[in-house]
Amino acid sequence: MTAILYSFRRCPYAMRARMALIASGQKVVLREVALRDKPAELVAASPKGTVPVLVLPNGRVIDESLDIMRWALSRHDPEGWLDGDDAALIARNDGAFKHHLDRYKYVSRYRSDPLEHRCAAMEILAGLEARLERSNYLTGEQRRLADIAIFPFVRQFAAVEPQWFIAQPIPLVRNWLDLLTGSPLFARAMLRIEPWREGDAAVLL
Repeated sequence: MTAILYSFRRCPYAMRARMALIASGQKVVLREVALRDKPAELVAASPKGTVPVLVLPNGRVIDESLDIMRWALSRHDPEGWLDGDDAALIARNDGAFKHHLDRYKYVSRYRSDPLEHRCAAMEILAGLEARLERSNYLTGEQRRLADIAIFPFVRQFAAVEPQWFIAQPIPLVRNWLDLLTGSPLFARAMLRIEPWREGDAAVLL
C-alpha cells in the first residue's frame, strides 16, 4: 500500500508538506480536497478536518504539516534540510507572522485594521531580510527546512498587495521568495488536480 496525502493546493501548510515529501522521495497518493466539501475519509482520519493529513499504510495518521515534513525527511533527506530545522524561526512564522497575515488579508473576517497588521508583519520580514544578508537562505547557502516551512506564508503576504510589496525595502526577501517559487520543486508540488472522489484513479505526488 501507499501512503495517502489529503491536501489543498493553495494551503501554505499543505504546500510545505508536499514539498518535503517530494524532496525526500516519499511516494504518496495525492487527494486534493475541496475545503467546503470535505470527503468523509478525511474527517474519519482526522476529525479536525484540516489539511494536510497523511495516512500511512499502517494506519498511522499525521495531521500536522511540520510533523509530515519531519517524518518524510527522517526517512530520507538528500539535501540536508533537517540541518536547517530552526524551530524558533518557524514558530515565529507560524505564530506571530500568521496572526498578522490573517488579519491583513482577511479584514472582514477579523474586523481588523489591515495597516496595523501589515506593519507588524513587515517587522518580522525585516528580521528575515537581516538573516538573508548573511546567506542566500535562512539557515545557510542552501534551501533547508526553515525556508520551505516559512516561504508559503510570505508568498501569501506578497500576494495581498503585489505592487506595494515590490516597493518595500526587503530586496533579499523578494529574491529568496522568487528563488523558491521559481524552483522545479515548487512547480511539481503545485500540481493541479480535481478534488478527489471515491473511485477516482490514484494520482501520485
